[in-house]
Amino acid sequence: MADPFSTPVRYTPAVDTSGVLGGRVGAWLVDFCVIGLLWAIFSVALFILGFLTFGLAWFLLAPLFPIIAVIYSGLTVSGPRRGTFGMRMFGVEMRTTSGQTAPFIVAAVHAVFFYISVSTLTPLVLLFGLFRDDRRLLHDLLAGLIAVRR
Repeated sequence: MADPFSTPVRYTPAVDTSGVLGGRVGAWLVDFCVIGLLWAIFSVALFILGFLTFGLAWFLLAPLFPIIAVIYSGLTVSGPRRGTFGMRMFGVEMRTTSGQTAPFIVAAVHAVFFYISVSTLTPLVLLFGLFRDDRRLLHDLLAGLIAVRR
């Protein structure tokens, strides 16, 4: 009897992944602007709230950008449209490897992995996808997601 663990099983998507890397770069630029706009709105609100709380709300200004980025990505990728606003503009959506919509926690962890990998490997993070047939990046593999064409 053959050992089922002796040969690795490679995931091959039954969906179109052509042009996904270029779309993801464009989507990141759009999403960075959207997150920046949300950050500006919440920063003004926290700045004003800081006067009412005798400066306590100002402690939230430093981690505000990463918090907004993770919540934004988590909510939009786990939503019914399976992608952020930038991803939708460029025709990209995120799915689990089984084709399902990602749960919020998986989408949020994917965003955390993305920002960690981009801050440490930039621009080498995109080179990882060039050598894979399914165009998955390192943070996609860690989170169990795949970017596909709509």
